[in-house]
Amino acid sequence: MRQLSKEMKPVSYYIKNGSLSVLLLNIILLISAQNTNAQKDITNEDYNAFSVEAHVKNMHLWHGGVVHSGAMIATSLEYNSKNKKFTFGLWGGASFSSIDVNNTTTGETESAFYKEVSIYTKYRFSDRFFIEAVSHNNYTGVEERGDELKFWSYDKTQGYNFVDVSFGYNVTPNTLLYLATIINGGSGDYEVQADGSLKNSWTHYFEVNSKVWEKGDANLSLFAGGAWSFTTDKTFYTESAANIINVGATLNKDIKIGNYNLPIGVTAMWNPEQEKTVLQLDLTLF
Repeated sequence: MRQLSKEMKPVSYYIKNGSLSVLLLNIILLISAQNTNAQKDITNEDYNAFSVEAHVKNMHLWHGGVVHSGAMIATSLEYNSKNKKFTFGLWGGASFSSIDVNNTTTGETESAFYKEVSIYTKYRFSDRFFIEAVSHNNYTGVEERGDELKFWSYDKTQGYNFVDVSFGYNVTPNTLLYLATIINGGSGDYEVQADGSLKNSWTHYFEVNSKVWEKGDANLSLFAGGAWSFTTDKTFYTESAANIINVGATLNKDIKIGNYNLPIGVTAMWNPEQEKTVLQLDLTLF
């Protein structure tokens, strides 16, 4: 095992010095070394440590909200341990269409394309239970509105970087219970108090997702999700109080185009609070 302990410094050192990438690299190397030591007896000639995916979607949905209303491409790069317990990855999204952003300095309207590069890691304790952490870095329109782009900044008032930690548990092979919590008021997840101070909401999002039908290469899943906070009335997802925000269904099916297999997913989503209903088409290119 590679010895890293003498090189590692406290996490606060990396945050203060803007070197979170160095910290992440150290963590990856440490976990990789531990996985290598734990997997000496595992033999699998088909094992591939890294994988990539690409999706084209007519819009991008997340937890009951429309992140971008136009066509976009999503890509991911993942490392998976040989025992399939640990995952570390990057997820990126970029749009084909732009949105209007108001420049706070000039007052002019600027066009901005949706841009996101998020970092995620997951550990599976068993086939049923996992924990996941995601650093969401959606920097759409940051420079266009006149702000300085700082990818590693997690200033809660900056408005585009935040971290959530989630837990997932499969109560049955077809039904997943999912709970995510936004950490430390990121990206506006706070309530402004009477004295002007900011009180973190620590918003929780809970979803039940269940596959209810399957035939051949097609299946249908139903889902329902809501958000709340134990500390404030306002939450990250709702206007003023806890509410159901994400109800719908997803149909997945493989489409044959000659010798090419094209997986598609169609999601019908209704947000009762916003009275918004949308239909998302997701094509998996590879």
